[in-house]
Amino acid sequence: MKRFLLPLMACALLMASTAWSQEATIRKNLGERIPQLKQIDEVSKSQIAGLYEIRVNGSEIYYTDAEANYLVQGNLIDTRQKRNLTEERIEKLSAIAFDALPFKDAFTIVRGNGSRKLAVFEDPNCGYCKRFEKDLQKINNVTVYLFLYPILGPDSGEKSRNIWCAKDKAKAWQDWMVRDVTPAAASCDSAAVARNVELGRKFRITGTPTLVFADGSRVPGAIGADQVEKRLN
Repeated sequence: MKRFLLPLMACALLMASTAWSQEATIRKNLGERIPQLKQIDEVSKSQIAGLYEIRVNGSEIYYTDAEANYLVQGNLIDTRQKRNLTEERIEKLSAIAFDALPFKDAFTIVRGNGSRKLAVFEDPNCGYCKRFEKDLQKINNVTVYLFLYPILGPDSGEKSRNIWCAKDKAKAWQDWMVRDVTPAAASCDSAAVARNVELGRKFRITGTPTLVFADGSRVPGAIGADQVEKRLN
């Protein structure tokens, strides 16, 4: 048995050493040639022989050869299975644990039996968010956790505070987003709104609306009701 195990162990060690050496070469060459890529999170083999995946800033994906002589920015497509492998990888990397979200810093909008779950980060001055909210009226049997996320300017912060401090947050929000009724001035402890901004930065949420579904997947942008339904189901 030892006669077979020793060569196998030696082979495994050699492969590990080669992989480490290859990664070190890629990190070194890219760091010297493209300083912006000095802090690489991960180097791994892609589905194509000789092509390596470079991950930076958490979920940004690039590809390079074994010597880092070339850098590719774009999508890797599996033509046989008709899958966008880069998109799938980014979606997996940017997933958010739904149950770990701080729901105390959100307010809820419940429609129908509320059985399906959706979290949304929105700025009250975001035009795309207003369009999304009007579309969202068509969705039934859902609980929406609304995280106020004022990132477009001071007035966004003021409107968010007024909505958060309203007696009926959900009504004040929908009055403004769907019916253009300006939220009345109000004051209270609105630290939750500031925490939402920090949370969004942590998760690299750079635009509104950003949707987070119960499976942890996120979608940036105002998608239609049919797409929301598809993901909720």
